[in-house]
Amino acid sequence: MTTKAISVTEFKAHCLDMIRKVEHSGAAVELTRRGKVVARLVPAAPASGGTPPWLRLRGHGVLTAQPEDSVLKAEDFEAHGNTDR
Repeated sequence: MTTKAISVTEFKAHCLDMIRKVEHSGAAVELTRRGKVVARLVPAAPASGGTPPWLRLRGHGVLTAQPEDSVLKAEDFEAHGNTDR
C-alpha cells in the first residue's frame, strides 16, 4: 500500500479531497505535525457483503439451556411493590 505524508494543516484544508483519494486509490495518508506522524487515514476494510452480524454468527454458538429456562436467578428479583425495606 502506498503511503503519502501530509501536514495536519494541509489535511484540514483539503480533507474531503484526501478522503476521496484514499477511498478511490486505496493509498494511505499519514498526517504529520512538526514532521512526526500523529495519525493515519487508511481505506476501510471491505464490507462483509451486507449480511447482518446476527446472521453471520448463526451456527457458531452452543445452546446450553432449554427454551423455558431463565438466564436470571429467582433471587435476583424483588417482588414489585415490596414494602419490607
